[in-house]
Amino acid sequence: MKKLISITVLLLTATQIFADKPRQYLIPDSVEVIGLWTLVAVENINPDGSKTLPYGISPKGLLVFDKTGNYAIQILKASRPKVSAGDKNKATPEENAALVQGNNSHFGTYTINKESKTITFQIENAFYPNWEGTIQKRVYTLSDNELKYVVTQTTNGGDVTAVVIWKRKI
Repeated sequence: MKKLISITVLLLTATQIFADKPRQYLIPDSVEVIGLWTLVAVENINPDGSKTLPYGISPKGLLVFDKTGNYAIQILKASRPKVSAGDKNKATPEENAALVQGNNSHFGTYTINKESKTITFQIENAFYPNWEGTIQKRVYTLSDNELKYVVTQTTNGGDVTAVVIWKRKI
């Protein structure tokens, strides 16, 4: 009986120790992307081949990949109008439209496949709610501390694709 109690206490202790710890393991193939990245450009490519810069010439943004498979992306148009009322709940329809169109953010978990050169984002929450709960695979290239990937399911819908370029910050 003493042995059974000792084993039970040991198992409960071990379960508690391991249950309270965050994931400490490294996601396979993720070493090359782990860290902070700053946004260089977002270029939309329309079905007719024409290109637009939805966040302007010098967009602002930050992409974070951690070693346990979490990520967060924030993209902002460099120039956004201030809300004249000083209260986002009192923004005009035009101000609201500019704020919505000048922002894209989402976070969740990711995996890397070096063979197929893909990043798969499992989007948990997003500024654009249509993306929440989706899984998006993006083909990427990485060279000279520059990460470039193609978004095939953009917030513009339809057949618009986007090329997004990030530069390693750390």
